[in-house]
Amino acid sequence: MKLGLNMGYWGMGNDAANLALAKEADVLGYSVAWVAEAYGSDAPTILSWVAAQTTRIDVGSAIFQIPGRTPANCAMTAATLDSLSGGRFRLGLGVSGPQVSEGWHGVRFDKPLGRTREYIEIVNKALRRERVQYDGEHYVLPLPDGPGKALQLTVHPVREHIPTYLASVGPKNLELTGELFDGWLAIFYSPEHAKESLSHIEAGRAKVGKTMAGFDVVPSMPMIIGDDQRACADMIRWYAALYIGGMGSREKNFYNQLAVRMGFEEAAAKVQDLYLDKKKDEAAAAVPFEFLEQTALLGTKEQIAEKMQVLAASGVTTLTITPGGFTPEEQKAGLRTAVEALELSGVGS
Repeated sequence: MKLGLNMGYWGMGNDAANLALAKEADVLGYSVAWVAEAYGSDAPTILSWVAAQTTRIDVGSAIFQIPGRTPANCAMTAATLDSLSGGRFRLGLGVSGPQVSEGWHGVRFDKPLGRTREYIEIVNKALRRERVQYDGEHYVLPLPDGPGKALQLTVHPVREHIPTYLASVGPKNLELTGELFDGWLAIFYSPEHAKESLSHIEAGRAKVGKTMAGFDVVPSMPMIIGDDQRACADMIRWYAALYIGGMGSREKNFYNQLAVRMGFEEAAAKVQDLYLDKKKDEAAAAVPFEFLEQTALLGTKEQIAEKMQVLAASGVTTLTITPGGFTPEEQKAGLRTAVEALELSGVGS
């Protein structure tokens, strides 16, 4: 199992600290640094900036929003980042959610599975430097009733194949991940419930004659170091409440639905009700400790090492961490502790 760094969103007052973390992770031998985007900073600009100031660590999008770019533009960006970074780019994609897709990008959030399938097929076709012709339900290239013609990407990526990842939560999307992508970007990954999620990915792999060999399972987990696991959990309650309660509407919140599938139906409903009623502190307090303990790295270095063993046994191949701490130095220390814990666990690659 390898380690990754979740740099999150840019422009949140943590910019200098995030770059310092990326540099530290590079020195420590971390495998990849991931950058997110929502409706603030864009990921490609930050990834190019980080790649220019590091030497070994891969840089990855977690995620590029599918509604925010045409497939051809996504391929152009991926090829450029791979070239600039010397072959260190990983392309992570996701459909985002209805509120961002329709409210920010003006793209209807309809048939996300079909749209994702067509999107990655066009991206891969472009990155193979084939002339891009496509006749799908969501994308038609070139348009049949105008002067457009099939074009070929002029940029040569460093590698013949740029690794692709999908951020997916629901069963059908997980199956699509296994079928069409090289890795899975997971959130709220629980070793206790991983078998069901991975079974859907395995089914997708089987559809195209592949096994899980070489497939990258990449959960992102907050990491809080301390002697008291419950006190550590209190520091990330806001994060879980935001996703379970506020990332989506009452009718459509993928993370809330995931918590329900994990067995926290009553708590998920309570957290959502409180959060949407603007009672955010109460919503955070309502997140069960058991949910936080399953989906985060909490406790001493030895406890984190034990959790790493469980994660690796469940199928994780790259463990992406968000180190806790109030200062950059505390967060850097967290990166070093994670390396030590991985060595102690005996499951590092």
